[in-house]
Amino acid sequence: MPDYHDDLRLAHVLADAADAATMARFKALDLKVETKPDMTPVSEADKAAEELIRGQLQRARPRDAILGEEYGIEGTGPRRWVIDPIDGTKNYVRGVPVWATLIALMEAVEGGYQPVVGVVSAPALGRRWWAAKGHGAYTGRSLTSASRMHVSKVSTLSDASFAYSSIGGWEEQGRLNGFLDLTREVWRTRAYGDFWPYMMVAEGSVDLCAEPELSLWDMAATAIVVTEAGGSFTGLDGRPGPHSGNAAASNGLLHDELLGYLNERN
Repeated sequence: MPDYHDDLRLAHVLADAADAATMARFKALDLKVETKPDMTPVSEADKAAEELIRGQLQRARPRDAILGEEYGIEGTGPRRWVIDPIDGTKNYVRGVPVWATLIALMEAVEGGYQPVVGVVSAPALGRRWWAAKGHGAYTGRSLTSASRMHVSKVSTLSDASFAYSSIGGWEEQGRLNGFLDLTREVWRTRAYGDFWPYMMVAEGSVDLCAEPELSLWDMAATAIVVTEAGGSFTGLDGRPGPHSGNAAASNGLLHDELLGYLNERN
């Protein structure tokens, strides 16, 4: 089994640098925010964090490709770093502390690229989560101060906690009725949003979560953390990994039921 320790260590270094840059501008009164063509916001901090990570990767891993939300793809080859400099920009620009830098390393395998390292760093929450393929998922302050994570063992929907980001996307896709049926079936629902519910699934404090529309950089890091914690991470089509343009994550025991509800059409 490959040892990804050096790559994981580098991802932590990159996250440390990004955390310093993003926290320096969090809640800044003069923070500049623009609107991208897809009508989503991007701040100067998003761009600065991605530029910082790209610069360090180009020095440390010059042969690896880089894909980032703000500046696209650069380079080719069997290894590709995937970056979301601030996942949760809308929270960031409003002063809500639920946002994170997502850093993943993906490697080419038969059928496409799959994540082998992932770091999710949420400095305003004082939290960080990470995983490497075949080596488990962890949370803590650093590689040397961490605890291993495991998904829950909840096996019935009536006992399950379900997290989501918003209702609008489900309605746009014609999946709202199935989504609402699921919320009525589970024990508890909460709209935590963005990266956080996936990390809660990995920790075992949430049992199910899903989002109807996402990009690769939103999912690459969270996918490996969930799966290395023993959970399932697929698209709504059931395809494993972060390639379907949407996501469903669970402790694995409830995954088929989760997909069944979310694929109900209005």
